[in-house]
Amino acid sequence: MKKIKRILIANRGEIAVRIMRTAQLMGIRCVAIRTAAEPNAMYLSLADTIHDEVDESSDITVFLDIEKLISIALETKCDALHPGYGFLAENAYFAERCRDNNIIFIGPSPDSIYKMGNKTIAKQIALKHKIPMAMGSPGSIADEDEALKHAERIGYPVIIKAASGGGGRGMRIVRQASEMEKMFILASREAEKAFNDPSVFVEKYIENPKHIEFQILGDMHGNIIHLGERECSIQRKHQKLLEEAPSPALDEDLRERMGSMAVRLAKAVGYYSAGTVEFLLDSDRNFYFMEMNTRIQVEHPVTEMITGIDLIEQQLRVANGEELSLRQEDVRLTGWAIECRINAEDVQAGFAPAPGRIEKISFPDEPGIRVDTGVSAGSSIVAAYDSMIAKLIVTGSDRRHAITNTKLALDKVWIKGTKTTLPFFRMLMRNHLFQSGTFTTAFIEKDLDKYYSTGDYEETIAAWLATKLFVEENLTEKKLNISFGQGKELTPWLLRKRLTQF
Repeated sequence: MKKIKRILIANRGEIAVRIMRTAQLMGIRCVAIRTAAEPNAMYLSLADTIHDEVDESSDITVFLDIEKLISIALETKCDALHPGYGFLAENAYFAERCRDNNIIFIGPSPDSIYKMGNKTIAKQIALKHKIPMAMGSPGSIADEDEALKHAERIGYPVIIKAASGGGGRGMRIVRQASEMEKMFILASREAEKAFNDPSVFVEKYIENPKHIEFQILGDMHGNIIHLGERECSIQRKHQKLLEEAPSPALDEDLRERMGSMAVRLAKAVGYYSAGTVEFLLDSDRNFYFMEMNTRIQVEHPVTEMITGIDLIEQQLRVANGEELSLRQEDVRLTGWAIECRINAEDVQAGFAPAPGRIEKISFPDEPGIRVDTGVSAGSSIVAAYDSMIAKLIVTGSDRRHAITNTKLALDKVWIKGTKTTLPFFRMLMRNHLFQSGTFTTAFIEKDLDKYYSTGDYEETIAAWLATKLFVEENLTEKKLNISFGQGKELTPWLLRKRLTQF
């Protein structure tokens, strides 16, 4: 197998930055794509070569155009292509077209992507290999009448799910027969729009579970291991907002049982590269296979922080044909890590997207804190793409320590120019149910009185920031000698500390 020397990053934003940083450390050159929507995006500054696609005339983004991406890879003489997450990362045909053109697809085989990407096929494989699952239809269902028959057999509530996708799209909960027709039509239409496939299936809806996912890693020589679990239950409308590793709900015995099932499923489809097997965990500690994601996940950094394993590096090595250097007994979970997805969203408006230009941005730079971002001051969050600004990843010796450190780190993040999810995370770190670790996927919808922080000093700090910004942008230009502190700058978190002393 030829050695990878140059890769096309078929993605944008923070994941493009993340891939390039590891690849370049390994001596691999990276090609990035400049688009009309983001001609000055931060990720372009890290690339060794930039391919301009700023004259896009069609409605489809280049990151969804399979033949265009293949053409760019060939034109720029790339040995391989990394799809990142989202877009075409889980498209089996895309992986096949890369193979047809002698381009290494940095991910699993087209066959694995197809089998695990189609939820009905994935369920049949899981059933064959005795992976625990919730009761449901054996495959896709033709219409609402068939859905009703399965629902009566399974028992309400049930959930209708898209057969060819995930991420919360094409999903509807049905609690009684009278809702079935409407929910079936809505789920099917949404599935067709999101995944170009209207097929759906029905399964028993597990009330208020925890969402637990296992990170797996395999090579082309049949070696497959798991790297422990991630807790993903803090989500809204099936969209994750915060993840942590490990999960407060698992002990060593349950971790071993769930991890072995994840590995068994991966072996059943000859899986290689990084992937994630997702489960629901009910209040009686029964777990059920939900789906498999055949790509790198947004939340992969929390696993990296507690294992010390660079997952992008492992993907590249596996794509190069190398064997895993780790065995299951070599994996050690040390400490705790929490990831906050800082998005450009208006929390008070129900997490509505809030695109705009980032005027100023500042993150803490301290031991135990990692920031994965694709924006800087002057960057724009555009409606054409997702609303992510950054991922704040904070570690601690245990969960309590990690929460304390995250609370402090969030108070040191400053973003001006758009509304963000920061107020939500500041509230969350102080929520007693979250701190207890007993929350479920219903936490945001059912257990919160408010979505955002309204601390005693929030308005004071906001006023201070506005005053400081005014002075910086206006008075200091006139060379006035103005000091905000004695010996050091008075920062907002230092101000909060001083205020709480009164």
